[in-house]
Amino acid sequence: MALMPWSAELELGIAKIDEQHRWLVDRINALHDELGQPAPNRQTLGDILESLVDYTMNHFIVEEEIFKRHGYPQTDAHLGEHNAFTGRIIVLLDQFQDGAEVGSETMALLKDWLTHHILVVDKAYVPFFRAQGLS
Repeated sequence: MALMPWSAELELGIAKIDEQHRWLVDRINALHDELGQPAPNRQTLGDILESLVDYTMNHFIVEEEIFKRHGYPQTDAHLGEHNAFTGRIIVLLDQFQDGAEVGSETMALLKDWLTHHILVVDKAYVPFFRAQGLS
């Protein structure tokens, strides 16, 4: 069972961003599924974590590019959110690479952060970008 099922509630109506958010949700669910195995494969866990870090950073670059191109007035605050989360997931990956386990705290962090980021932080920019004709 998915830890974080994709739903219409998570859609922003901006196709490129929704596609990327869905990929992130799928990766979080893949990590959860691997952890649910009787003997989770550490290499698989590492691969998923690395892909989450890489893709998250690339997703943030895409969002930031859109912000700059359209003059989003809350860019600095949003960048602060991105930078804080990037730091947290890099620490998680480093800890994993140093031998730490991935557990329920990590899964809760990923799920809670992404859910909050999409439903609160990202949804706040939707009216601005819709007024700019972005969809």
